[in-house]
Amino acid sequence: MQTCVVRPVLSSKLDNLDFTEFTKLSEALPGVKIIFEFIINLKKVYPGTFFSSSKINHLKMKILNKSIKLLLIDYELSAIQQRNLERELNAKILDRTGLILEIFSSRALSREGVLQVELAHLNYNKSRLVRSWTHLERQRGGMGFLGGPGETQIESDKRAINLRISQIKHKLSKVVKTREIHRSSRNKIPFNTVVLVGYTNSGKSSLFNILTNSSVFSKNMLFATLDPKMKILELPLSNNIILSDTVGFISNLPTQLIKAFKATLEEVVNADCILHVRDISTNNFNYQSLVVYEILEDLGITKFNKPILEVWNKTDLLHLTNYDKKQFKNQKNVVLVSAKKKYGIENLKKQISELFNNSKFQEKIFLPFTKNNLRSWLFDKKLVLKEKVVRDGFSLLVSWNEIYKNKYLKKIKVKEN
Repeated sequence: MQTCVVRPVLSSKLDNLDFTEFTKLSEALPGVKIIFEFIINLKKVYPGTFFSSSKINHLKMKILNKSIKLLLIDYELSAIQQRNLERELNAKILDRTGLILEIFSSRALSREGVLQVELAHLNYNKSRLVRSWTHLERQRGGMGFLGGPGETQIESDKRAINLRISQIKHKLSKVVKTREIHRSSRNKIPFNTVVLVGYTNSGKSSLFNILTNSSVFSKNMLFATLDPKMKILELPLSNNIILSDTVGFISNLPTQLIKAFKATLEEVVNADCILHVRDISTNNFNYQSLVVYEILEDLGITKFNKPILEVWNKTDLLHLTNYDKKQFKNQKNVVLVSAKKKYGIENLKKQISELFNNSKFQEKIFLPFTKNNLRSWLFDKKLVLKEKVVRDGFSLLVSWNEIYKNKYLKKIKVKEN
């Protein structure tokens, strides 16, 4: 489809976004052929049409000359703005949120992913029915002055959408329960969990493939994969762990998607450690990191309540001297890697091992049958290595550090009091 990419730049706002990011997003949409890109400087946003009449006329000329059928606008438009622009320009329009939703729709493969994307789509479109059904808003029912207004087509569609939303939420709640059962089963096994997070196209899936000898789809494009993947990772200095890959983050991620993918992001919340994969070759290296940490903070995760190891990927795209590499290595909790060239992978595994082995020690403890809730807590925290049922209770071999041991002792004192 003949497509034009439009990037509005508001002079009143400091814009940190990469000018090429939205273009990359646009290229990730199937069937799109970008004919030209257009940057429009705006002094203000017009409530009805977003752009001024002169800007619209200028756009209209370009669209007619190039036979453009689709306009992709790097901004979140209101329903009215989108409808009016489509009428004025006689072309289909997708704003930033609509574009990301379309990409997610084409990429979701698992049943859960499909449901999550559909839920986000329905919530997004529910407020935009006015675009299609304005000609039916005045329908009335009944006879004479006693007949009140009948149900308009918009109301009928909204009712149908709300019904479908309820059905999807019900199905997703079952998925969440199933995930909790699986997580509970994993907690009984002495495996720690590590989750890969990062800005989209930072190389998470490529790194996941290298670490776990997998073949998850990876490509140099935004949102190449959506559905989370989990696999056992063998470590050199400690027990094996479960590594999970997640959907990539992006600036101005639509709230519909954050809510819809909440179940998937639970794996991040429940992980023992987070690997923050960063693209060291990008010009927006620091800005992308801020976006990721803001989303993690929204999930209740900070550097103070969960170990976060930064993995600086794509070092093969930079010409780093030995001095540069030494300077980077001196930074705390930072590992330099290249998933493409398989550089630094063994060092990364070693760093992950040390995170879990640091200050750990093994100890045998006994719990009577009456303290079954404490036993559950030990399993939930993945501290139990071996368990044996004896005459009066449970004999447990645990691997922990002083922090977890003190938490355990406090729980015992609380129960005794």
